[in-house]
Amino acid sequence: MKRPFRELSVAAALLLVLAALAVFAPSFYQPQPLLSLLTREAPTLLVACGMALVIITRQIDISVGSQFAVCSVVAGVLASRLPPAAALGTAVVLGAVLGAINGVLVAALRLPSIVVTLATMVTWREALRWQQQGAFVNLPDGLQWFGLGQLTGQWTLIGLALLVLVALAFATRHLAAGRHLYAVGSDAEAARLAGLRPPWVIFGVFVFLGALTGLAALLNVVQSPQVDPKSGTGLELKAIAAVVVGGVAISGGRGRLGGVFAGLLLLACIAPALTHLHVEAYWEKAIQGAIILLAVVADGVRSRKSGGLP
Repeated sequence: MKRPFRELSVAAALLLVLAALAVFAPSFYQPQPLLSLLTREAPTLLVACGMALVIITRQIDISVGSQFAVCSVVAGVLASRLPPAAALGTAVVLGAVLGAINGVLVAALRLPSIVVTLATMVTWREALRWQQQGAFVNLPDGLQWFGLGQLTGQWTLIGLALLVLVALAFATRHLAAGRHLYAVGSDAEAARLAGLRPPWVIFGVFVFLGALTGLAALLNVVQSPQVDPKSGTGLELKAIAAVVVGGVAISGGRGRLGGVFAGLLLLACIAPALTHLHVEAYWEKAIQGAIILLAVVADGVRSRKSGGLP
């Protein structure tokens, strides 16, 4: 785990971008737009944290965007029928259930996670489209920003996402359960011989990712008076990109959540940076793709030098 180079390089790239913006586009640092940017990225940070745990165990979940949409809509529908706390809590429970479905198919039946989550991604998204027919869900008064007001609500969302990040970063480095993830991702058979139960570890991370996706959906719901059934589109790619750019090896067994945070911020700064620098918006995806490609190539080169690949 003593591999800080990727995390440091991502942090350096982020600082370079922020310094360039300070020189060429100081308006980027206006408090309210910057706060709004961090608030929008808070749900993505939660999903990226859970995705990092899944990828560390050498699995992947591309259904989180669909899970996010389902949890958002269900929470929105129940918000007018149940107490707000119960309705929002349902999103977390439902997310865990959807994650458990993926976990059972991957861990118990040993099906490839990419195939399983591709299937569930399409299933949940199409079922939601059939149910909602594109209709938005109106939320009751008082639910937006948890009834705290916009400024306090924004800081609450950011603080909650950062709290989860710090807790998971601590757990993965200092708790036995966190170390088990790296053991399974590095060599599942060796982990089994050491007394671990890899299928249960894999099942657990899928459930946990689902619960974090439900929590992220909750943070998304309270940001507006309506729920868009198409919310979460592209969320899986954004979360995976943040994880890979942040230094988590797609081959499993390596990576830190601090790097994931830096990776997400780096990718999130691209769009507003282009806007402030008066660059065409279509360059955003190209730049993001180039950053992701560089991260994957760098990881591959490192693996070869360390003997990880033939």
